[in-house]
Amino acid sequence: MTSRADKLGRMVSLVKLQLRLSEWQLAQLREQERSLQDEQEWLVGALNDGTPPTGSSSDSIARRLNRTSVGARSVRAQASQQLDQVRAESRRVKQLEEVAKAALADKLREAEKRSLEDMAGANLVLSHWTPAIAKGNKT
Repeated sequence: MTSRADKLGRMVSLVKLQLRLSEWQLAQLREQERSLQDEQEWLVGALNDGTPPTGSSSDSIARRLNRTSVGARSVRAQASQQLDQVRAESRRVKQLEEVAKAALADKLREAEKRSLEDMAGANLVLSHWTPAIAKGNKT
């Protein structure tokens, strides 16, 4: 049978993995946001130059800029939600680590208590035999 401390330790490991996944997802969203911002800057520069790139018109660039702006806002909102999730999971990890630490300390105290009880029991048995040995030494 596994102890409460062992179960809590596994839970902490799983929650830490979930946190790492959430952090990775947040990093991906931020990278996506940077990419869209770079594209927006390039498109604005292309519109401001007055001479659009070959094969593009000012209207097509404006439509593309509009799409990237909408996409950037959407990604920014997702990143904000993901950041909130990362913070919540981080708090959860800390709380579970504290609970697991307390459970492990309880487990160690209980093991030490059993060990002391076993030693006390062995001493009791030994003291029961000691008088007979002592009597034998006197005679």
